[in-house]
Amino acid sequence: MLELDYLALFLAGLLGGGHCVGMCGGIVAAFSANLPTGRRWPYHVGFNLGRLLGYALIGAILGGLASFATLGALQSVKVGLFVLANLLLIVLGLYIAGWSRILTQVEKLGQPIWRALQPLLRRLLPIRSLWHAPLVGLLWGWIPCGLVYTASLAALSTASASKGAGVMLAFGLGTLPNLLLLAAMAQQVLQLLSRRGVKQIFGSLIIALAASRLVGIWL
Repeated sequence: MLELDYLALFLAGLLGGGHCVGMCGGIVAAFSANLPTGRRWPYHVGFNLGRLLGYALIGAILGGLASFATLGALQSVKVGLFVLANLLLIVLGLYIAGWSRILTQVEKLGQPIWRALQPLLRRLLPIRSLWHAPLVGLLWGWIPCGLVYTASLAALSTASASKGAGVMLAFGLGTLPNLLLLAAMAQQVLQLLSRRGVKQIFGSLIIALAASRLVGIWL
């Protein structure tokens, strides 16, 4: 069976923390603006629950759409998506390890969608109600981000709504520690995850996991 490794997607989210801080730090700061002093965590929890739900919905939609490719002659499409998803995971591993910047070019693909959603996000920020927090989280998944696009392609390659949601949820759970730490300003932990040696080790692990899936096709 063509199965993607959920661990690879979790590690991609976790070790892409430096990229998340650089790209999303401004949004986290805007989100945090004017939150009630001493009552910020309920808002951050709501925001991240909405973000995880948004990722899972994206995965379910993409996986569900691709499920049609499992029928008859279209099976080759599923194989092609699986190969492409793992190749992009290798590119992601190279990016996390600091050996390639190609992934940043992928982010340009989603800029038109993000520009269309920005007016809605601006209406929700700064947060004025606890119920706005998960809505902002839902929009988060559409930010032009190479990490999210890699996970989305992996969800598409599953050709299953449930597995696609699981892939995106695994990725989202990987990003969760970094964004919660960013909200708490735990810079020492973020610095640990940003160390070159740590990133190279886990980038290599992602590459190895993706490569093993590709080799498995021929065995």
